[in-house]
Amino acid sequence: MKKKILIHDIAKHLDVSIATVSLVLNGKAKEKRISDSLAEKVLKYVEEVGYKPNQLAKSLRTGKTHVIGLVVEDIANPFFATVAALIEKKLLARGYRIIYCSTNGDTAKTRDLLTMFQERHVDGYILALPDGVESDVRTLVRSGKPLILFDRELAGVLANAVVVDGEKGMYEATQHLLEQGFTSVAMVTLQAGQAQMQARLQGYSQAMQEWQLPEMVLELEFQQEREQIIHQMQAFCQANPTCNALLFATNYLGVYGLEAVNGLGRRIPEDLAIVSFDDNDLFRLYSPSITVVAQPLEAMAESIISTLLSALEGSQETGRITQLQLAPQLIVRESSIRVPQKARPRASRTKT
Repeated sequence: MKKKILIHDIAKHLDVSIATVSLVLNGKAKEKRISDSLAEKVLKYVEEVGYKPNQLAKSLRTGKTHVIGLVVEDIANPFFATVAALIEKKLLARGYRIIYCSTNGDTAKTRDLLTMFQERHVDGYILALPDGVESDVRTLVRSGKPLILFDRELAGVLANAVVVDGEKGMYEATQHLLEQGFTSVAMVTLQAGQAQMQARLQGYSQAMQEWQLPEMVLELEFQQEREQIIHQMQAFCQANPTCNALLFATNYLGVYGLEAVNGLGRRIPEDLAIVSFDDNDLFRLYSPSITVVAQPLEAMAESIISTLLSALEGSQETGRITQLQLAPQLIVRESSIRVPQKARPRASRTKT
């Protein structure tokens, strides 16, 4: 078996000190006045022999692992997948790696994941968590580890947070439908106490109350199979025959909703107008294209990264909490535009 190259082997071969090799590898050659020619010589030889530094030893020395723990509800969800990809790209450029995990809304699993990250001594946390783990997160905050909540906050937890104003977004979406003449508007959401879901429902309720119209809400259990969700949506539409518009609180509910509406033989938007929270490539390409409340994913990722790096690099004031609320954008497409009813042709008169 080929012998593993160690840092002292490199130093011995180049006839320099171990400290010199270490400083070059850590990008501190100029700071410590090591000549460019020597630094280049070290780096060239390191590349030739394929030397890989011992990350565990390095982390024990520096107290830093350069690893960030990212916990979301479901990494397969297009919203979380897109945000995670943006975060990873930006953090990778700063020398950090990401470990992803999904909670699937399971409190016990979430606790296990947080414990696993602590045992791995990650440098910071980016979290979108279910309810029920507030005390665990408060303990993390007290430990002093950089931590950012995103997508949703947790009741009673004072921590860095980057969220989107879901109440405003759903209020504007409901107003848009009402102004288009769809006066029997229903909302499909989840049976969840999560802050972001409650905010979206509140936005819908406020708009309906202002128009003095009755609310129609279908609340679905979080962990269900696709067929079950579609069946419940279809049963809801059949039980509410006057409903002429549907709002979906998440993108995957919106996708299932399209299947449900199609299965009922309803036309969009002639029979049912559709608006979904969160954009998705499918919504843009679907025919008719689907109106959405789009979250500012780039701005969200940028805000998360800048807040996290400030805490990691010590540039954030001690004890200072950063809480940002970003504005979503209503993107109006074909699915929510009222189609004018064609006038019936007049009966021709017969001359006498």
